Amino acid sequence: MAKKGNLSVLTDPLWDSNPVMFQVLGICSSLAVTTQLVPSLIMAAGVTFVVCLSNVTISLMRNYIPNKVRIIVQLSVVSALVIMIDQLLRAYLYEQSKDLSVFVGLIITNCIVMGRLEAFAMSNPPWPSFLDGLGNSLGYSGVLVVVATVREILGNGAILGFKVVPQAFYDAGYQNFGLMLLPPGAFIILGLLVWLQRAISNKVID
Repeated sequence: MAKKGNLSVLTDPLWDSNPVMFQVLGICSSLAVTTQLVPSLIMAAGVTFVVCLSNVTISLMRNYIPNKVRIIVQLSVVSALVIMIDQLLRAYLYEQSKDLSVFVGLIITNCIVMGRLEAFAMSNPPWPSFLDGLGNSLGYSGVLVVVATVREILGNGAILGFKVVPQAFYDAGYQNFGLMLLPPGAFIILGLLVWLQRAISNKVID
């Protein structure tokens, strides 16, 4: 039963309780960094690192954290991990760090991060907390990758620098869909994903 429970903790956020499509969390970065796939992958990796490690850290500390200061402790742990990510990006991926701008720092206030600490890590052992963080961050990452892929292909006709729209299409009058590179494009794709998830899962938010 424990193994089944751990499996559910890992897999449910990938679709049934996806933090973006079902819980509607982490929307800001889902809209802001998804004009291209590379920044989205970097943001996804950063959020995965922060969510997993912060969940494990808070779970290990949960019995020693006074209830009145738990939010401060959680923010301190998350902030330390985000600073590590930010400094690593500045040192080794400086151009991508500039592209992501303030959004790396805003991982600190990402509702997914704090939500998992409060809802799960504060009341569960380290291993399930790690799985919960991994599942939720992978669910978030999947949405970022899908939105970024669609936006980059429709907006630029390419993905990761490789042309995917044949030249014959352009010769016939096709033009890149510039709306996809603007915020409304992200809203449209994300809205369609939310609709698809609800339609397939037949779930609504209470």
